[in-house]
Amino acid sequence: MELEFTAVAIEWRGPAPFVFLPVPTDEAEIIRESAGELTYGWGVIPAQAWIGRTSFTTSLFPRDGGYLLPIKVAVQRAEGVGIGDRVTARMHLGR
Repeated sequence: MELEFTAVAIEWRGPAPFVFLPVPTDEAEIIRESAGELTYGWGVIPAQAWIGRTSFTTSLFPRDGGYLLPIKVAVQRAEGVGIGDRVTARMHLGR
């Protein structure tokens, strides 16, 4: 499954790196419909993501009925992403 979305980067005091991109409602609903096939446990969903020219492997975290895309520190630095920035991400979900 391939998705692209734009959202504002937020801070969440969960596991590091603390900077996350909330998946918008429409895209989160698409993910939720296929979550059973995509997850490898605990509701997390493996993803290959791209922000700008930087590619990274991560997992979406379920939160409040939606999902958060963690933005790794290396990606934050490479693409100049900070809390409050409007960011476009592409994702390939699943293993």
